[in-house]
Amino acid sequence: MLLPLGEAAGDVAELAAVVAGRCERPVQADAEAAALLAEGATMADDGSDRNLQEWVDREIFSSDGRMEVDSQSDDGRSLVVSYTNSTYGTMLTNWKFFVEGGKIGRFETGQA
Repeated sequence: MLLPLGEAAGDVAELAAVVAGRCERPVQADAEAAALLAEGATMADDGSDRNLQEWVDREIFSSDGRMEVDSQSDDGRSLVVSYTNSTYGTMLTNWKFFVEGGKIGRFETGQA
């Protein structure tokens, strides 16, 4: 069962930090990000489920994705982020995180 992030809000901040620091230490960032995700983790972009590994590689790691958290709510489970990558430039996006067994089991993102 997936639970809202709540007390694990630090994991979201850690994931944001990993993405933000991606350019300085790419191989380490990939491993750190993967360590935050539960086995079988899922995600959705603009309401459509996507292949998590392909999406993360395309939208974050291979396109120099980085995020700056503009605001948070729901005890850190929901973020409004200025997200930038080399494909789309900068856009305001919403992110919602759920945890499973102490790791991120699902996240949903889309334009704000």
